[in-house]
Amino acid sequence: MAEDRTGQLVVMFISERTGDDSEGYAAAADAMDALAARQPGYRGIDSVSAGGLGITLSYWADEASAVAWRKHPDHAATREAGRGRWYKWYRLHVADINRSYSWARE
Repeated sequence: MAEDRTGQLVVMFISERTGDDSEGYAAAADAMDALAARQPGYRGIDSVSAGGLGITLSYWADEASAVAWRKHPDHAATREAGRGRWYKWYRLHVADINRSYSWARE
């Protein structure tokens, strides 16, 4: 069951991959997931991909935490690698979560 994310900040990363260097992409994605999880203010991640399109939602305690993650040197280097190799395009949106709830079939 998903946790209540009310009051958190969500960074929405929507992308289309080039299909180049899939192994390198997978290794970088795993490394960034692990690194993000160790950052102050990190609250979690949800991600889905199909047919080269991906949506990743990362959750942060506040704006300062999300900005610190954006500025992290390893994240910045991987972002540049992504622009050069792995992505055709991406969009990023940042929003406050005002309400959060979930449902699951038992």
